[in-house]
Amino acid sequence: MQTKKIRTLIVDDSAVVRQVLTQTLEKSDSIDVIGSASDPIFAMARMNQDWPDVVVLDVEMPRMDGITFLKQIMSVRPTPVVICSTLTEKGAETTLQALAAGAVGIVTKPKAGLKTFLEDDSHDLVQAVKAAAMTDMRRMKAMTMAVRPLAKHHDDAAKPAPTHAMASTTDRLVAIGTSTGGTQALEVVLTQLSRVSPGIVIVQHMPEKFTAAFASRLDKLCQIEVKEAISGDRVIPGRALIAPGGKHMSIARSGAQYVVEVQDGPLVNRHRPSVDVLFRSVAKWAGKNAYGIIMTGMGDDGARGLKEMHAVGAQTASQDENTCVVYGMPKEAVKLGAVQHEIPLQAIAGSIERYGQQA
Repeated sequence: MQTKKIRTLIVDDSAVVRQVLTQTLEKSDSIDVIGSASDPIFAMARMNQDWPDVVVLDVEMPRMDGITFLKQIMSVRPTPVVICSTLTEKGAETTLQALAAGAVGIVTKPKAGLKTFLEDDSHDLVQAVKAAAMTDMRRMKAMTMAVRPLAKHHDDAAKPAPTHAMASTTDRLVAIGTSTGGTQALEVVLTQLSRVSPGIVIVQHMPEKFTAAFASRLDKLCQIEVKEAISGDRVIPGRALIAPGGKHMSIARSGAQYVVEVQDGPLVNRHRPSVDVLFRSVAKWAGKNAYGIIMTGMGDDGARGLKEMHAVGAQTASQDENTCVVYGMPKEAVKLGAVQHEIPLQAIAGSIERYGQQA
């Protein structure tokens, strides 16, 4: 029996980009590109006649920008939207606004090497559309409404630096892995944490260039410090380190401290950064002094690593099915027997705080 194809609309002001994205997506037997449009005005007229399952959307276009169009889609008929963004600082900032408004994924826009994109980068685009099609938009909308707006929070100057006492207590750490829906889910979790929460290391599947802007945005929202990791950064209470896009992140022991190592390497489970790479290093170096959490996302990255953490005595948990935007990665971890507790999204921060208070 043939599976229903994912009906996809491409919205981009570049005719070349529309052509390349169409060629890329139509290589997949599970995706049907039902059309393309050069701007949101044309796109909405087309959508009103034939509504797609997924929209691939540029954010910088004439007549109406992508963010405004995205908000319009979410108000009229919430639909999974994958943002197609440029690898620039401005593009990263705009893309984060789109994610906060309800977009479910990011792909980087083809640059000069269109042939290279078709040959090497097509998997990311196809997987992003497949993950988008699996997204529960009702949960995504609820989660987007649950996150706190940036304007209500203090600026960086108001955030106290970690004290020496906090910096010296690094016996326990928390490792989190997530993918589709994870940017919004992490915001829900991290904004609830206090300055004395245990040190956290995070892999969020995201292209390079975007993680720095993502970490900076979270840092402004949270009481804890949030930063894109660089090799040698210490894992300390009150700090969350996010793996850079395009790099693997692992932890190691340096005397009495945990530090992160950021390095190149082959794709693992078709990802770089990979949750499994992080979780396996945590199993090796932190063992029972760690708490592993796997959250919303498509695929199985992190399931085996979480199993290794569980095997060496670490505490483990997953986001529960009822609050996941895509119940893929947590489901695979549960199937492997890697998960001790399944926890609703809103309760994950509390579980991290309680873990940090354990003797």
